Parts: sequence; structure tokens; C-alpha cells
Amino acid sequence: MRRLEGKVALVTGGARGIGFAIAKRFAAEGAAVAVLSLHEESAQEAAAAVGGVALVGDVANEPDVARAVAETVAAFGRLDVMVNNAATIAVGPVLETRAETWDRVMQVNLRGVFLGCREAARQMIAQREGGRIINASSGAGRRGDAGIGAYAASKFGVIGLTQSLAVELAPHAITVNAYCPGHVTSTPMWDGIDAAATARTGQPAGSAKRAAEAEAPLARAGRPEEVAAAVAYLASDDAAFVTGESLLIDGGLVRF
Repeated sequence: MRRLEGKVALVTGGARGIGFAIAKRFAAEGAAVAVLSLHEESAQEAAAAVGGVALVGDVANEPDVARAVAETVAAFGRLDVMVNNAATIAVGPVLETRAETWDRVMQVNLRGVFLGCREAARQMIAQREGGRIINASSGAGRRGDAGIGAYAASKFGVIGLTQSLAVELAPHAITVNAYCPGHVTSTPMWDGIDAAATARTGQPAGSAKRAAEAEAPLARAGRPEEVAAAVAYLASDDAAFVTGESLLIDGGLVRF
């Protein structure tokens, strides 16, 4: 299928993990893709792999996000799909979390999504042809758990922002949705989660990943490509009547 033929998409955090899988899926479905990453080398590699444009910047930095949207439009003439995928995590009890750590998680995961939504919406409204804004939440944005308080709070916030913007932007034919991956343990983020969790418990490396993989009813980890397929649906005309939703892609882990 090439449901995104003629569309232009910007994917933040698009150089690795789920973001890279989304960029690849979008390109396979016909979209022109801009990939935003913190690091130039990874951005260039990912963009080359999908035949797109590499952008460098921090989603928590307002000028960087505005520039990313402007450079996408300069390269391709428009912006139709914005995927606010970039995220970070801190693992550990809230009582041991430094305020600076909390702030950085919020800056990337929530402020970054807000900035991406705002700048993309301004461009899409100016184009007068609608658009798609798709935000990375998480299963942790629907159910909090021990050791991920800052991350869960930020991802709950993404869902609230998504719902509010879905109402605000509906008159402009812009849909706003979130995707909520479960345990996709092949990603660099999960490498960090496993390292932090096993360091605290003294368990062997990989044990946190294996425990997570066994938790869902489907009894396996998700794959980045499976998340990307769901995001491609939300970006397509097939999802034209879907807005304000937070789609779980988690093997049945969270059931509400």
C-alpha cells in the first residue's frame, strides 16, 4: 500500500528505534520524510536510509522545533503529517528522583510534543488542507507503575494534550491522535531501562526485558514495525474520522 503518496511527514526522534521504523514505513507508503534527531550523524544515516531529509535539533528547544518545521517545508513545500516521537525516560523511585531529572523528562516528552504540535498546526492551518498530528504516548500513559513516575506523568500529559488539541484543531480538518506502545524491548530506550533496572536489583542483564516480554497476554515483545504500522494508519486517509484517540499497541497488556 502507498496510502501516503504525495504527503510530507516530519518524524522527531526518527533516527532509531520506533521513530526510525515509522520513518521507514512512511517512506514505503510514499511519503516524503524529514527525520529530526539530536545528532547529525544519526540523522544523516536515517535520512539516507529512507530517502529523506536530515534535521538536527532538540525537541525541547523552541527555535529548534520551529526551524525543523520550516526546513521541512523548505525541502518539500508543505507539511501534512507531524509525528512527535522523540522521548526520554528516567528509571527509579520518585523519592530518589532529582528535580533536574524530572524536568528533563518533562521537557522532552511533554514540552517537546507541545512545541511540535503547535508549530505543525500553525503550518497546516496556513496550508488550509488539514493534516495529521500524531503523538508518542505509551502504555505508561494509560497505567502508571513503580520506577517510572516521571515518564508516566509525561505520557499521561501527552494524552491530555492530544485530546484537547483534537477539539481545537477539528475546525481545520487536522486530526490529533496518540499511539501507546507496550514493551518494545528491541529499542535503545529499552536497553537503558534494562540496564537501570538490573543494576538496582542485581539481576543479570536482560532479565528486566524478559520479565516485561512475559507480561502481556500475547507473551512477547512488540516490534517497532508493528508500532509503525499503526502510526501509518493514523497518518492515512483511512483514519480521517479518528481524532482524540490514544491507540494501545501492547499485546493486550493494558485493557481499558
